[in-house]
Formats: sequence, structure tokens, C-alpha cells
Amino acid sequence: MKRLLMITVALLPLVVAAQARIGIVNSQQLFDLMPEKAAAEAQLKALSDKYHAEYELLQGEFDKKYADYQTIASDASMPETIKARRVQELQESDKKMREFERSAADDIAAQRTALTQPIADRVQAAIRKAGEQGAFDLVLDTAVTPVAYTGPATIDITPMVKTLLGLE
Repeated sequence: MKRLLMITVALLPLVVAAQARIGIVNSQQLFDLMPEKAAAEAQLKALSDKYHAEYELLQGEFDKKYADYQTIASDASMPETIKARRVQELQESDKKMREFERSAADDIAAQRTALTQPIADRVQAAIRKAGEQGAFDLVLDTAVTPVAYTGPATIDITPMVKTLLGLE
């Protein structure tokens, strides 16, 4: 009797696992299909273009200062203090450009998050809803976790989520 009870307890997880409903979904595919994504990308491109134009102005200033420095650097009659001041101006201009690049990259990254996070949240909410509606015990996101194999009992809920998002 004890043996039978131990065998039953040992096999119980296998029986429960065999009855689990498992779904898969590709959240990246869904995200890419969202109409809001194109608008977000357009806003990010416009912002990036503005930063690029400003950087070009800074680069032009630097190039002009560098050309001026090259002119006076080879002039033996130019006092060393003026040459040193021009070198300092070049270093400050270079530092200004590097700081601008960093702040622009940080701002673009923050804007990307602000624009795309609501879209990703909408996709995740639809995935949860599809999982609940389909009574799934587990939904794996193939965009995040590579799945080497799915058996015939695994159900791709991507079409269900598309319907919930109004993409079909």
C-alpha cells in the first residue's frame, strides 16, 4: 500500500504536466505590426535628425577652429600664448561635442522608451488576456525565450492576440 501511494505521488506531477495548456506567441512580431510603431519611429527619426543637424554645426565650428589653429601653428612669429589659447579652444570644442553626443544619445534613448513602452505594454496586456481567455497555464514568448521544440499540443496564440489588438 505504501509503495502504491509513493508511486502515485511520484507520477502525479507527470499527469498534471500532461494536462497543462501551453501557448506560444511572438511579441516582437506583434509589436512590429502595431500601427503606433510607425508613428513612434517617425518621431524618433525627426528628433535624431534635429540632433544630427546641431552636431553638424558643432563639427563645423570645430573644423573652423582647427583650420585657424593650423594657420597660426606654423607661424613662427605667433606668440606661444596665442597658440596655447587656440589649443585650449580646440579641446573645449571637442569636449563640448562629446558631451552633446552623450546627452543626445541619452535623450533619444529616453524618448524611444517613452514612445515604445506604451505599445509594448498594450501587446503584453493582449497576450495576458489571450492566455486567460484560452485558459493557458503557460505562454512562452518566442521573441524573448528561444524555443527549440514545440509539440503538437502547444498552441500558437499569436493570431488570437492579433485579433485582440485589432490587427486582423
